[in-house]
Amino acid sequence: MKKSFIAILLLTLSFLPAFSQDENDEYQKVISDFITCVKQQDKVALSKKIVFPLRREYPLPAIKNKQEFLNRYNEIFNDTLVEMITTSAPDKDWSKMGWRGLMLRHGQLWLNEEGKLIAVNYQSAVESKKRALLVEKERSLVHSSLKEFKRPVALLETGKFRIRIDDMGNGNYRYASWGLKNKQSDKPDLIIENGQYIPEGSGGNHRYEFKTNGYVYNCSVTVLGGKYDDAPAELTIYKGEKEILSQPATIAD
Repeated sequence: MKKSFIAILLLTLSFLPAFSQDENDEYQKVISDFITCVKQQDKVALSKKIVFPLRREYPLPAIKNKQEFLNRYNEIFNDTLVEMITTSAPDKDWSKMGWRGLMLRHGQLWLNEEGKLIAVNYQSAVESKKRALLVEKERSLVHSSLKEFKRPVALLETGKFRIRIDDMGNGNYRYASWGLKNKQSDKPDLIIENGQYIPEGSGGNHRYEFKTNGYVYNCSVTVLGGKYDDAPAELTIYKGEKEILSQPATIAD
């Protein structure tokens, strides 16, 4: 009986490397196809390998469709990023990160298992300059109580609330919220200071936690791994240990 069990176990294990190698070969192929598109500067083919919306650092607007991608291609894929991609080796510079997808080097770029682009964690000088202008424009438009911040982080909208999150520096974050009918130039209904950023894994998923008067406000943001129809963010409020509110949220531009 023992010998039979060992024989079955060895037979089973003998198949594992083959499956693993086949899977690895498949991933390397989709990575190579993506690299080829970038190398050939085939923007149209590349636009078909994008999972939209392709988000950029707030307040840069997300890229929502193929035409917007074609219009903004050069803003994102500058010479530095193109070289980073085209000189990469699928078997050395890319890693399979479980359900999160395929990661280039230290996470500068992510593909899903089908070889479609799902995240670019790189910002060109053109995008950086454009973002700086948008930040200052926002600063001039928000309510006077919110004008001081290091950088804006996110603008979320649930079925009831508009939520603004700002990085105040030194690891502190600020939460401000309004009803959906109000503008950011109006006085916020609620401001919570001294929030914290909490990363969740290596794929960029994270949440912001704010505490006030026995309540905890969690704003979770899904960057990688969510299903197609999942909300990209969520507001959850706790009173003590009890969850009293949970609302899916969109990420506004």
